[in-house]
Amino acid sequence: MIWQQVYDPLSNMWLSTLLAAIPVVVMLVGLGFLHMKAHWAAGAGLVAALIIAVFVYNMPADMAGRAAMLGGLTGLLPIGWIVLNIIFLHQLTEKNGSFKILQDSIAGITEDRRIQLLLIAFAFGAFFEGAAGFGTPVAVTAAILIGLGFSPLAASGLSLIANTAPVAFGALGTPVITLAKVHGYDLMEVTAMIGRQLPFFSVLVPFWLIWAFAGRKAMMEIWPAILVTGVSFAIPQYLVSNFIGPELVDIIAAIISMVCLVAFLRVWQPKNIWRTTTLRGHESGQGEGEAPRAITKHSRADVIRAWTPWAILTVFVFIWGLPSVKTALNGIFSPAFPMDGLHNLIEKMPPVVKQPTKEGAVYTLNLLSATGTGILLSAIVGGLVMKYNPVQLVGQFFKTIYIVRYSLLTIVLMLALGTLTRYSGTDTTLGLAFANTGVLYPFFGTLMGWLGVALTGSDTASNVLFGGMQKVAADQLGLSPNLMGAANSSGGVMGKMIDAQSIVVASTATRWFNHEGDILRYVFFHSIALACLMGIFVTLQAYVWPFHLMVN
Repeated sequence: MIWQQVYDPLSNMWLSTLLAAIPVVVMLVGLGFLHMKAHWAAGAGLVAALIIAVFVYNMPADMAGRAAMLGGLTGLLPIGWIVLNIIFLHQLTEKNGSFKILQDSIAGITEDRRIQLLLIAFAFGAFFEGAAGFGTPVAVTAAILIGLGFSPLAASGLSLIANTAPVAFGALGTPVITLAKVHGYDLMEVTAMIGRQLPFFSVLVPFWLIWAFAGRKAMMEIWPAILVTGVSFAIPQYLVSNFIGPELVDIIAAIISMVCLVAFLRVWQPKNIWRTTTLRGHESGQGEGEAPRAITKHSRADVIRAWTPWAILTVFVFIWGLPSVKTALNGIFSPAFPMDGLHNLIEKMPPVVKQPTKEGAVYTLNLLSATGTGILLSAIVGGLVMKYNPVQLVGQFFKTIYIVRYSLLTIVLMLALGTLTRYSGTDTTLGLAFANTGVLYPFFGTLMGWLGVALTGSDTASNVLFGGMQKVAADQLGLSPNLMGAANSSGGVMGKMIDAQSIVVASTATRWFNHEGDILRYVFFHSIALACLMGIFVTLQAYVWPFHLMVN
């Protein structure tokens, strides 16, 4: 039996939208204001989503259960698998002392915590976003920052804020490639349009990052370094996206940004060294007057050994991100399991799509090609290089599973919630509320992308969810479909910092368990403010000269 989605089940769009929002509100309120543990908040949101789907949207109960199960499986692989294995690697480097040497080597480049943030959270994180995506950059950078001595809130929140500008081209361009493939956009045209939106924010975000960390005055003290970091990322981001394609945008831009910043630091250093590792205005210990920390000098060989596991990780993640490698590994082992009772039994309906379209529901066990597997192999190779024996590696791996058990449960529940909202159509109801805003649509259409990522945790998923709706609405309003398709992806990057799975990844990487609500409260303002700025910018592109010339 085919079940067709209904987006206004109460025949009143206001009431339908309010009810559709209940599951997300339950989870966010539980997490951010009631201080519930993340897995309890996610569980409560999932229960609410099941009730709304079955009793308001009239979704068959067995379909709702199967949709939640599909989401839970997706939570384990690929997201949970990445988190587990990056924490495994971090555990190995901490246990043998190499992480301390790595910390000292970074401090040798600069003791200034603000510049360390630019180097690690923004530039290094952008590389991992471009190579792997799906939570990898936040897991890696938050783990490194906590090892450098940053407070858990600073390491978590700032990693999330930094991981915005590169997201649209993450995982070798997967979000924009998927947008074009699924909804019929011209790949190069929509890639170029995103490349005319994000570079402005690639310059802004490093300034925003340091302002959020240390305040306006401290930000202005290092403005030359921030400008070098942002501009050296933004220019390659624009050039590669407009003249080459989406696959290598982040990787090329991140490498150039890191090289330019390190080179610039050879000829320039801030007058005042900022050594505080806490967030100004949010934690005690603000200021720049802490005593200099003695930096232990290590031999070149020791520094190379300390960086070797992370270099191995970089190589493995890059290789695992290559489409040819993924295809080859999937050819060896990648069984697909259509979800009986769900696969092709749900139809998306107009105006979201031009004609009724069946929703597939296939779980692919792509264990070999999963980014987490590449991370696991890099951890094993790195562990052997660090002189662990196989028995020690196995023991440490199972210890890591115990450490992150509740985080994995939370990710499973949150992905179950997000997948259920997609198949029940409740998230589409929320999207339609944005689509009915007329002349303000460029602004609110951008926020639709933000909402999509906040709900699903993925710019790719948001593009699949709302990319078609953006095209339909743009045609009806006489706007450029490429502009609004790009806006969906560019606006979505600002939702990445508040999506539940990213917050759990950050709290797990910093071992700040059960503080997901603290992280959410801290990053929420930054997320909505940057999303609104992106919406204003897209509105200028749509209506104001000379920005409209960029649409053609």
